[in-house]
Amino acid sequence: MTIRNPIDVATRVSPDLSALIETRINNSDSDQPITLATMRTFIAGLLPATFTETEQSHHFDITESLLDELDALIEEFDETTLAIDFVQSVASEPLSRVVETVINSENWESPPTLGKIQEAITSGLLASLVGAGVLEEDEDDALLAEIEGLISRHGVDSLAEEFLRYE
Repeated sequence: MTIRNPIDVATRVSPDLSALIETRINNSDSDQPITLATMRTFIAGLLPATFTETEQSHHFDITESLLDELDALIEEFDETTLAIDFVQSVASEPLSRVVETVINSENWESPPTLGKIQEAITSGLLASLVGAGVLEEDEDDALLAEIEGLISRHGVDSLAEEFLRYE
């Protein structure tokens, strides 16, 4: 039996590994839950068969670094730990700045939801934030997709402030 972690371990995972875990879970046809061991097997399968220890010390590969990160998680939490526990449910730093801007600049009858943030984004808020220097030009490109992803996972009526990233 696998046990869910009582602490928010997802905050200790890189965004790349979190996204890979989420993608793997969403695209799995298996009836078995995806564990850290399952993810390790999957990621190890992405490495070339000719990958040697010498190459590992002289060659950087995102898959390799994710495997190292996953090995550290397995060492700390056990290989039977559910991988879903390591999927981040927070906004990226740029989206957190958008959420904070909406929270601080609008007079809402109730706190803004993810749907209200999406509405603000599609109404031109990102362009004004880039113009004000709150966002870099290249940061605004993925924010609509990110908010849509959060909405698809958590619902349009989820409070936006619950997804703020504090770093």
